[in-house]
Amino acid sequence: MAEIWENTFRRRQAIWGFEPAHSAVLANDFFLEKAVKKILVPGIGYGRNAHVFARNGMEVTGIEISGTAIELARRQYGTSIAIFQGSVTDMPFDAAVYDGIFCYGLIHLFDRQERAKLIQDCYRQLADGGYMLFTAISKQARTYGQGRLISKDYYEVFDGIRMFFYDQDSIDEEFGDAGLFETMRIEEEYPFFLIKCHKGSDSGQA
Repeated sequence: MAEIWENTFRRRQAIWGFEPAHSAVLANDFFLEKAVKKILVPGIGYGRNAHVFARNGMEVTGIEISGTAIELARRQYGTSIAIFQGSVTDMPFDAAVYDGIFCYGLIHLFDRQERAKLIQDCYRQLADGGYMLFTAISKQARTYGQGRLISKDYYEVFDGIRMFFYDQDSIDEEFGDAGLFETMRIEEEYPFFLIKCHKGSDSGQA
């Protein structure tokens, strides 16, 4: 998987530009409203969706598997964002807790077991009272149902890349024990969900 992502990123460096995605802007506004100060960004890529948090005074830490992406982030943003190199499937990379987590366009790239682990690992690194926001591809995407079917709603769509396509039922099932409190539909490069979870005293995993 690491080799697939490295090769994919080398072919598509900065294909999305350096402006943050709309969901990252919404997440930034939400985190500012909630006075979130310390952010973890699993799958930070080359930093375009994390820089919006840093430039608004938040302390940002990222996790990224691609050395090429990290190098580009360093060239573009310097050392203002701390980045661990490795797969999010190997979380945690530190013992810190964060009051905000933003995970963009990543969770749907994993199988069921990996998705469950990512949600659990993020929730465990979330401070009490903290918020985590995920974006995930919707079954409304034109690529849904295309490619090789692996399991229900999970397809190999291109170049060895696999995607799980979410609907509200699967969001409720996978995020329900992680303080899920709101789901929004949002248009990015694909139709996405913006999934919001809160670590309150009456929610969450053990």
